[in-house]
Amino acid sequence: MAFKFSLQLQVLFLLLACIAPHVILARDLGTHKSYRRLFPQYLEGSRKGHNIQGIHDVKLYLQRYGYMSANSVQPNDNAFDDALESGLKKYQQFFKLNVSGILERETLVLMSQPRCGCSDMFDAENHEVNKANTSSHYTFFPRNRKWPANRHYLTYGFIHNFPTNFMTPVVRAFEDWDFNTLFSFTQAPHVQAANIVLSFERGYHGDRFPFDGRWGVLAHAFGPNDGRVHFDADENWVVGMVADGFDVQMVALHELGHVLGLKHSADSQAIMWPYMEPNTVKGLSGDDIEGIRALYQS
Repeated sequence: MAFKFSLQLQVLFLLLACIAPHVILARDLGTHKSYRRLFPQYLEGSRKGHNIQGIHDVKLYLQRYGYMSANSVQPNDNAFDDALESGLKKYQQFFKLNVSGILERETLVLMSQPRCGCSDMFDAENHEVNKANTSSHYTFFPRNRKWPANRHYLTYGFIHNFPTNFMTPVVRAFEDWDFNTLFSFTQAPHVQAANIVLSFERGYHGDRFPFDGRWGVLAHAFGPNDGRVHFDADENWVVGMVADGFDVQMVALHELGHVLGLKHSADSQAIMWPYMEPNTVKGLSGDDIEGIRALYQS
């Protein structure tokens, strides 16, 4: 019996040894919290000239978030080419990583974290990100898209059986933006007339940006004057700090920043930083407030 048990343990260890080298747990660079969104470990160190299974997924990721153009990614293309190196350098530059054009560990770690589904850039060819000055980290939509001057009193509404226990945290997110901007927000008496509409969606939901299930894209929103905010219904949504849960108020605060005209920030302390940690609460930072005020003064 003891021999049989020992043999089973040896088989288990061998299986673990075979599996472990093929995945890399994404960890927050500062706190080393583990995530379940995985990239193959063997991609670490990949560079131009390599042809490795999994490179295509990296290309799709960079294309989705604006670092590579649509025509630079071909189906099932695992070649680490000039376009990928260029896109990777843009990504590393935006997030202040080592700009090497190589899939270094820090880069893979950051790419593995749960995040907002909105792009970081709009024009991969021209690197179009509108910034007010070089010392700040916030960015704007192309041509500084924003709500017109006569639309600073905005209404919002909830659709698709939005969970009632999450409405109050979302309202608090509106109040945070209200306090720090010239906007005022009130709930519309009829959701059909609301300027901003919030809902929980799952998978393909009619906007060309399908959700991917747990631990990938958490939510996304559309800028002025669209006003749609979508949360991925497959995520573990919570109020406050709960292990493996994402705070609804924090994510709503981020997505409402997009609705008002802010794009992503390269400041990890900003609410407009695109990556979001579970078991975390976060509010508006100086970069967020400076950004929204700069946008509506321009």
